[in-house]
Amino acid sequence: MAISPPFASLLNHCSSGSVVNKMRNSPPPPSIRLLPYPTNVELKSIKPKTNKEKRSTTTDVLRLMDSLQLPIQADTYVSLLKECTDSRDALRGAEVHYHIQRGSLIPRIIFANRLLLMYVVCGELHAAHHLFDRMPARNPISWAILIFGHAENDDHQQVLRLFLDSIRENDGLLEPIASVIVSVIKACTQCCYFQLGKQVHGRLWKMGFTKDMLLASSLVSFYVKFGCLESARKVFDQMPRRGSIIWTSMIVGYCREDRFNEVLQLFEEMGRAGKRKNNFTFSSVLRACGRMQDDGRNGRQVHAQAIKAGVESNSFVQSSLVDMYGKCGLLPDATRAFEMIAERDMVSWNAMLTGYTNQGLCNEAIKLLYEMKACGIELPESMVNQVRIACGS
Repeated sequence: MAISPPFASLLNHCSSGSVVNKMRNSPPPPSIRLLPYPTNVELKSIKPKTNKEKRSTTTDVLRLMDSLQLPIQADTYVSLLKECTDSRDALRGAEVHYHIQRGSLIPRIIFANRLLLMYVVCGELHAAHHLFDRMPARNPISWAILIFGHAENDDHQQVLRLFLDSIRENDGLLEPIASVIVSVIKACTQCCYFQLGKQVHGRLWKMGFTKDMLLASSLVSFYVKFGCLESARKVFDQMPRRGSIIWTSMIVGYCREDRFNEVLQLFEEMGRAGKRKNNFTFSSVLRACGRMQDDGRNGRQVHAQAIKAGVESNSFVQSSLVDMYGKCGLLPDATRAFEMIAERDMVSWNAMLTGYTNQGLCNEAIKLLYEMKACGIELPESMVNQVRIACGS
C-alpha cells in the first residue's frame, strides 16, 4: 500500500541526507533526555502483522548488530524506521524505538519525527500522541505529522485543535506548510468554522502563500461551501493553473446559489480554456439550464456537448437531462431521456414525476407511480402527496 503524498513528502524530509550527515558528525550533547518509549499497555495494543503480510527485517538486523557488539550508525536506524513505515509494521518500529532509546552514542532526539511518522502511518495514533506529548522539542514537521494523521482519519476537530495549539506554542507564528494548511482549511469547511478559515486565509495572503495549487483549491471549496462566491472567484482568478475539478467546484457553487447566468458563463470559459468537463460539470450546468426559462435552448446545447464528451450515459447526467427537459416543459424530450436510463434511482424517478405534475399531466404521473410499484419500489409519501396535490388542483 502506497503512502499518501503528504506523508511521503514528510518521509523524504525526515530521511534527507543532510539530516543523516548532521547526526553522524554531531557528538551527543552532555545531557540528553530519552525519547519516551510506549508503555507495556500501549505495546500490547499494537497489533502484530499476520504471517501473510510482509514483515520487516528490523529484528534480525538489530540482533545481529548486538551479537557482534557493533555500534549502529544513524543512517542504519533511519533505514530500519523507513522499512517499518513502508511495511506498516508498528511492532517492529517499536523495537527500533526501544533500541534507539537505550543507545548511548546517538542523539536520540533527532529520530523523534521519524518515529512519530512511523507510528502515525501505522495508524497507532495513541502511541504517536504518547511520543509527541513527551518530546523535548517539537518543530513544524512534528506538528504536521500529527495533524496529517488525524486528517487521514477525518478527525477534523482534532486537526483544528492541534493547529491552534501549534500556533500558541510558536507565539502566534503561522508555519506556511501548504499541506498542513490544506488539512486545516478542509477541517474548517467540514466543521463550519468560517471565521477561523477566513483568518487563516488572511494570514496566508499577507505571507504570500496563496499561489499553491492545492491550497488555492481548498480555499475555493471553502468559500463555495459557505456561499461566499466573490471570495471564491477572487482566489480562483488568481490561480496560475486550474484543473477540471476546481472549475466544476466554482460551477457547482454558482448553481447552488441560483446564479445560473454565471454558471453558463463559467461553463463557456471552461470550454475556451480547453478543460475536460466531467459528469458533475454537466449535471450542474443542466440543472441551471432547467431553471433559466429559455425554452430549453441552452439545455439542448449543453446536451449536445455531453454527447460529444461521451458522458450522456452517466446516471448523474441522465437524471439531470430528465430534470432539465421537465423543468423546461419539454416532456417528450424528458421521456426519451428517462427511457434511456438503464438503472433508475429515486432521483431520476422523481425528476420525471415532477415534470408530469408541473405540466398538470395527472394520468401520466399516476401511471408512473404504478410503474414504480411494479418495479418493487416502495413509494415515498412525499411523491404520493405530490401527485395527489397536482391532481386535486
